[in-house]
Amino acid sequence: MISLEIIKSNLLSPVVLSFYLGVFAKLLKSDLKFPDSFFSGLSAYLLLAIGLKGGVALTTIPFHMLISPILATITISLCIPSAAFLICKYIAHLKKEDAAAMAAHYGSVSIVTFIATKVFLENAGLKIDEYMTGLVALLELPGIIFALLLAQNLFERKAPSSVSFFDKFTGIFLSKSIYLLWGGLLIGILTGPEGFKKVAPFFVDPFYGMLVFFMLEMGLVAGEHIEDLKKIKGFLAMFAVGMPILSGSFAIFLAKIAGFSLANATIFAAMAASSSYIAAPAAVRITLPSANPSYYLTSSLVITFPFNLSLGIPLYYMLTKWWYQV
Repeated sequence: MISLEIIKSNLLSPVVLSFYLGVFAKLLKSDLKFPDSFFSGLSAYLLLAIGLKGGVALTTIPFHMLISPILATITISLCIPSAAFLICKYIAHLKKEDAAAMAAHYGSVSIVTFIATKVFLENAGLKIDEYMTGLVALLELPGIIFALLLAQNLFERKAPSSVSFFDKFTGIFLSKSIYLLWGGLLIGILTGPEGFKKVAPFFVDPFYGMLVFFMLEMGLVAGEHIEDLKKIKGFLAMFAVGMPILSGSFAIFLAKIAGFSLANATIFAAMAASSSYIAAPAAVRITLPSANPSYYLTSSLVITFPFNLSLGIPLYYMLTKWWYQV
C-alpha cells in the first residue's frame, strides 16, 4: 500500500504545487501568462543543465560500471514503444500512425518527471548517482526513433514519403530539446568536473527555482488541454495511467537485474513510466503529420504527467522498496 505520508510529502513539494497552480489558473480563467520567449529560455536552461551535469557525472564513472545501466536503458527504449504500439493498434484499434505517435511519446522520457523524482528522493533522504542523468539523454532519443521506424515499416511502403528517413532522423536529432540535451552531455564529458566548477553557480543552485517557473508554465499548458479529455476514448484514458505503471514495474525488474541502488531504481522506473511532451510532439509533427494530437498530447500531458507527478512517483518508490525488500 502506498504510504499517505509519502503522497502528502510529494504533493506538497513546490515543484508539484507550482504545476497545479498553473492548471487552476486556466480553470479559473486567470490572465496569468508568460511570454513564449520566457518559456523557451527556461526549457533551454533546464535541458542544457541536465545534459551538462549528466556528462560530468559520466566522466567520474568507470565505463565497465555503466555497461549494465546502458543495456537496461536500451532494453527499455525498445520494449516500451513496442508494447505501447501493439496495445494502441490491436486493443485500442487506433490507426497505425496514431498508434506510432503514442508509442513515440511513451517510449521517450519526460525530463521534468525525472527532475521531480530526483527532488522527491532528496526529500526522502536518498541520493541518485549523477550518471543516471546521462541515461535520461540515452533514453530520450531511441524510443522516439524506434516508434517512428515502426510507423515507417508499416505504412510508408504503401505511400512513400518525399522526405527520407535520414532527413527525418536529423530533423529530430537537431530539434532544440534533443540537441541541447545531447550537446550539454558532450560539453560535460569534454570539460569534466574541473571545467564544470566554473559554471556550477549558474547551473546548480538556481536550477530548482527555474524549475518552479517551468512547472507553473507546464500547468498553464495542461490547463489549456483539459477540454480535450472529452475527445479521448475511455480505453486511452486507462492506457494513460496503466501504461506508466506497467512500464515502471518492468523498469524496476530490469533495475534489480542491473544492480541499481534503491534510489537509482526508483528514478529509472519514473523515467520509464514517463511520457514525452516536449521532444516527442515535435518529432511526431515532423514525421507523422496525420496523427491525431488529441490522442497523444492529451494522454501524455493532461493525464500521464499529472498522474506521475502526484501519485506515480510515490507508487514507483513503494514498488521499488517492496521489490528490493527494504
